[in-house]
Amino acid sequence: MKQAGIIGHPLGHSLSPVVQQAAFEQSGLDVRYERWDTPPPALASRIASLRWPGCLGANVTIPYKESVLPFLDELGGQSARVGAVNTVVNRDGRLFGFNTDGPGFVASLRNEASFEPAGKRVLLLGAGGAARGIAFALAEARAAELAIWNRNPERAVQLARDVAAAGAGVRQVGSVATAGYELVVNCTSVGMQGGAAEGASPCGFDPAPPGALAVDIVYRPPETPFLAAARAAGFRVMGGLSMLIFQGALAFELWTGVPAPTDIMFEAARQALRAERLA
Repeated sequence: MKQAGIIGHPLGHSLSPVVQQAAFEQSGLDVRYERWDTPPPALASRIASLRWPGCLGANVTIPYKESVLPFLDELGGQSARVGAVNTVVNRDGRLFGFNTDGPGFVASLRNEASFEPAGKRVLLLGAGGAARGIAFALAEARAAELAIWNRNPERAVQLARDVAAAGAGVRQVGSVATAGYELVVNCTSVGMQGGAAEGASPCGFDPAPPGALAVDIVYRPPETPFLAAARAAGFRVMGGLSMLIFQGALAFELWTGVPAPTDIMFEAARQALRAERLA
């Protein structure tokens, strides 16, 4: 039996173990996917353990998507430009870092919301590891304009500078106003179930332009205060479950070389969420 897992701290909220284990079993692969809650002092040793021949690699989540980079041997895909990694792949003892957040997000837009980001004006809330991957992917998808807001303005400024080289019109904004944006994305943890700001939204909403979409990458609860406010303003809305599945599917394929059974992954996640609500 081989191993894979998710590295973060804390990890009580993650659906990745349910989703990935279902994918391995459906694909007939003898792999056990584990929850590796890793306090900061243990990060280096945890990453080193991924070099074991029986380990495929790991997903990486909050708060390590950026701090994990120095422990890796090589960066693949767009992760070097993004400066954040959410997937580590063990190839003969060498650790390769990838970022599937951005491509997974764009795939979720296209497959679940029938939304094409090319030519659209986008407002992105947040500048952490997930936001970095999403910002670069939206630039590569030829979004017409990308405005970035963050509670810490300096981080938003830095992200805007980093993404500008990808060719999109990128700028930092000092306040949140959604007027005129066709896509508004919450990449912060505001509104997350069990978080410090569980009942809050990072912004209010002006009336939506025709066809506009609001996306929260949080998937617990299924409708956050951010999405409820967006719906009331006339936006179409999408929660974070689709991004979770599509970025996880890309990670699965990097580890295994096998097409991910996304329908099975969706169903496993939905069953787990239903069970939580009934508990």
